[in-house]
Amino acid sequence: MIDLIYLPFMGHELWFWGVFFVIVAVMLVLDLGVFHKEQHEIGIRESLMMSAGYISVGLLFSIWIYFQMGDEHAIDYLTGFLIEKSLSLDNIFVIALIFSALHIPRVYQHRVLFWGILGVIILRGIMIFAGAALVHEFEWILYLFAAFLIFTGIKLLFNKDVAEEEINIEQNRILLFFRKHMKVSNTLNGEKFFVRQPDTHSGKLKLYATPLLLALVAIETADVVFAVDSVPAIFTITTEPYVIYTSNIFAILGLRALYFALSAIIHKFTYLQYALSLVLIFIGAKVFIAEFMGLEKFPPAIALGVTASLLIGGVVLSLYKNRAKV
Repeated sequence: MIDLIYLPFMGHELWFWGVFFVIVAVMLVLDLGVFHKEQHEIGIRESLMMSAGYISVGLLFSIWIYFQMGDEHAIDYLTGFLIEKSLSLDNIFVIALIFSALHIPRVYQHRVLFWGILGVIILRGIMIFAGAALVHEFEWILYLFAAFLIFTGIKLLFNKDVAEEEINIEQNRILLFFRKHMKVSNTLNGEKFFVRQPDTHSGKLKLYATPLLLALVAIETADVVFAVDSVPAIFTITTEPYVIYTSNIFAILGLRALYFALSAIIHKFTYLQYALSLVLIFIGAKVFIAEFMGLEKFPPAIALGVTASLLIGGVVLSLYKNRAKV
C-alpha cells in the first residue's frame, strides 16, 4: 500500500500530488464545515477575509514548488496563478447574471459556489491532463494555442460584451437539456439541490431538481467556456502539468471566495478588460518571439513582470477614472 504513493503520475509521484489535494481538502472542510456550517449571507468583509486566506495559501504554495521543483517552475506557477485569476474575473460577472436570472438569494449563493469548486477540480483536471498529453505528443499544438490567444485578445480588445455573449442563460443548451430530461421545481427549498414533491399529474412523490442545482450546472458550464481561454494561456507559460493544475485551482478557489465582494463593483473596472486583452496577446506572442529569437523558452521572470504590470495598470487606471464612483 505504501508503495502506491511512489507510483509515477504526470511526471511526479502520487504523494507529490497528494500534498496538493490534502491542502485543498483541508481548506474546503474548514470553509463549509467550520466557517460556514450555518447558512448565512456573506458580506464584503467576510468575502475579503475568505479570499485573503485562499490567496495566501495559493501564494505560499509557490514556496513549496520553489524548494521541490526550482525557481523557474515557481515563477511559472505565480504567472499562471496571476493569469488564471485575472482571466476568471469575467466569470464573476457571469456568475452574478446566473444568480440573478435564477433568482438565487445571496444566503444560498456560497453553497452553490462551494460545491461548484468540486466540479472545477474535476473538469479542469480533465482539460489540463488531456492538453498535457496532446502537447507531449504534438508539440506544435502550442503554436495553435498561442495563435488562438492572440486572436482572442484582439477580439476582446474590440468587443466589450464578449463575456455576455458567451453565456446566455435562457438559451444554455445544457440547461435546456436538463429541464427536458428532469423535473425541475419552480421554487427553492432551502439549501437543497433536490427535493421530493407530488407530481402535478400523478400526485405521487417524485424527485425534483431545485433552482440551486440549475445554478450549479450553469456555473460549471460557464467555467468550461472560460477555461477555453485560460487553459491554453497557461500552456504557453509552461507544459508542466503539476504547475498548470495547481495554479489554476488555487486561483479559482480564491476568486470564488472574492465573488461576494467584487460582484457589485466588477463593472467599475472598465479598463481591466483592455489589460486582459493585452495580456492574452502578449502571452500568445511571446511563444513566437521566443522561437524567432532562438530561445528554448521566453524568460519566465520577464513574462511575470509584463503580465503583472499590464494587470496592475488596468486596475489602477480603472480606479483613477472611476474614483468618484467607487
